[in-house]
Amino acid sequence: MIYREKRKGINIKMGKLKYDNPEYYVNRELSWLLFDRRVMSEAKDKNNPLFERLKFLSITSSNLDEFFMVRVASLKDMVNAGYDKKDIAGMTPKEQLKQITKQTHDLVEEQYRIYNHSLLPQLKINGVRVIKEHEQLSEPEAEYVDRYYEENIYPVLTPMAVDSSRPFPLIRNKSLNIGALVRKKDGEEILEFATVQVPSVLPRIIELPGEEGERLLIPLEEVIERNIEKLFLNYEIVCAHPFRIMRNADLTIEEDEAEDLLKEIEKQLKKRQWGQAIRLEVEKGMDERLLEIIERELNIEKQDVYEIDGPLDLTFLMKMYGLEGFDHLKEKSYPKPQPVPELPADCNIFDQIKKQDILLFHPYETFTPVVDFIRQAARDKEVLAIKQTLYRVSGNSPIIAALAQAAENGKQVSVLVELKARFDEENNIVWAKMLEKAGCHVIYGLVGLKTHSKITLVVRREEDGIRRYVHLGTGNYNDATAKLYTDMGLLTCNPSIGEDATAVFNMLSGYSEPLSWNKLSLAPLWLKDRFLYLIEREMKHAKAGEKGHIIAKVNSLCDKDIIAALYEAAEAGVKIDLIVRGICCVRVGLPGIGDRISVRSIVGNFLEHSRIFYFENDGKPEFYCASADWMPRNLERRVEIMFPVEKPELQKRLMDILSIQLRDTEKAHLLTPEGTYEKVDKRGKGSYNSQLIFGQMAVERVKEQEKLINNRVFIPEKGIEEV
Repeated sequence: MIYREKRKGINIKMGKLKYDNPEYYVNRELSWLLFDRRVMSEAKDKNNPLFERLKFLSITSSNLDEFFMVRVASLKDMVNAGYDKKDIAGMTPKEQLKQITKQTHDLVEEQYRIYNHSLLPQLKINGVRVIKEHEQLSEPEAEYVDRYYEENIYPVLTPMAVDSSRPFPLIRNKSLNIGALVRKKDGEEILEFATVQVPSVLPRIIELPGEEGERLLIPLEEVIERNIEKLFLNYEIVCAHPFRIMRNADLTIEEDEAEDLLKEIEKQLKKRQWGQAIRLEVEKGMDERLLEIIERELNIEKQDVYEIDGPLDLTFLMKMYGLEGFDHLKEKSYPKPQPVPELPADCNIFDQIKKQDILLFHPYETFTPVVDFIRQAARDKEVLAIKQTLYRVSGNSPIIAALAQAAENGKQVSVLVELKARFDEENNIVWAKMLEKAGCHVIYGLVGLKTHSKITLVVRREEDGIRRYVHLGTGNYNDATAKLYTDMGLLTCNPSIGEDATAVFNMLSGYSEPLSWNKLSLAPLWLKDRFLYLIEREMKHAKAGEKGHIIAKVNSLCDKDIIAALYEAAEAGVKIDLIVRGICCVRVGLPGIGDRISVRSIVGNFLEHSRIFYFENDGKPEFYCASADWMPRNLERRVEIMFPVEKPELQKRLMDILSIQLRDTEKAHLLTPEGTYEKVDKRGKGSYNSQLIFGQMAVERVKEQEKLINNRVFIPEKGIEEV
């Protein structure tokens, strides 16, 4: 069926006017902070292995950094520009900043309570002693540290003094520094500012010889601080304290005026290091005189100063997680990624796809078939063309290598590399240039839009004519993150999807939209209208006394039109189960809706990244997967793809995935009418970890396939050769 939604006014008419009260919505940024708290709760959870708790606390810190560099920075820009339009929750940018400031200060304090009062004591019990301050070093330890400093650290350092001839230095974004007040040893009382950057090229954690059965660690900055007087030999060190700043890293690109998008982004990347300072972290107890100088020179307001009771920048805990010898303190219950039963080793992947559509479930199933899909296409003599969109790829991507090989083998290779993928811009520029050198046709994204869709098209010449093979996914073509993120993928040679895939790439390269589409729904063209239509259809079923049920699994949900439509559908009697990992602007328990909308967030060993949608449709259910979340940016300002999953056996797998997540009692947090998230009450339910179950299911799928293969093998009866 060719579908083209013509009711462009649906998003205005459906629910929006009735549910226009800001009290029905949660502010996006405050909802994100609630998500980071859910991640932090995993660091607090004593049921998790100790080193996994370190990892989760590191993630909260990394998340918060990005939140400030992008979201807080954007709000500050709005305030500076006098922009006072209210968001869907009725808050101006200034009001949002006020709430964010209060809540982030509380969150940071909680981070360090967990670190100081829970994790450090547990590390010590398990044979890992972390020296918090260099003054705690024993004499032999101090001798080792000083020798290590002379041999490994001192040659790398660049001390910088500030006086009438030397201005305040440019402090790089996210860099860790030690600021000091110094005075000359000749008796002058004038205090001068000096600083030294803690080198990021050196290990943040230094291991010292410890007693038997003990691992002894000290942060790099403590070693530098202990020896800082050696950098300023003619000066007396009055005080020395670490500090760290966060800058506005939100790229502003005037695409319409940029003749060369590649050069424009390269130029803006350099500015990211020197954007407006928006957050200052300092050691608790920093000398007030030193703090005043840093605040003044960086133009930092008091509310943006965070006094830290511990080492600045907890992302270093990920390095500690990587220490050898502590596997017994890490999660070991999850099986490794399993082979895909439908794709046996050394098979011709195109022959297998011809037999059936193949659904992939990462990381429980290996990402190898996706890489093999492109590798085999690159070597296959019958393959004429490969077309692919790339948003984020790994540092040593086998997919990039396969695409380059395909071009060298004479294939027609077209790749859209999205240069505007936040914090991956530099990486993507490198890949784009490499692919061009290999002979690929590279498209540098579209003006005004990010291409976030995940699609690969392989055009192959076969005996019965040209056949198109397509991979569609919910996650990036990144073999590294595919081991950590949960995502769905579909391999198919369905002619209708193949036709749509061709149209997608023609649109991306030549801006030519076809008159009609078969199976795929695209943003920003009409994906939002399609979602609204599907929600409205469930509402009509419910009003007619038929079954109405929606299950949606997304990363984020903050589109007002979608939320309003969900509210209206729930009021009509549709049961709505939402599985939302991060931002969720929905409220539950509203008048007239009651408990017909439930929201849960699963934060576990893997980052939940797949987008899956289920619409009951009065007993004729429809299943979809997509690259898009229910956010305005995904639905209106990005190129996204939603694809149907139509084979009954694959639909069953998707239903099983959704049902299992709705039963999770270990890693699920439920949204309450008060706007908080609480762990599931396990009374009478037992322990049910959806991610662990998925891993076990992947193992069972392989075992079942092996049984089938063994049953097909003919084993001759004894004595048959004598007959």
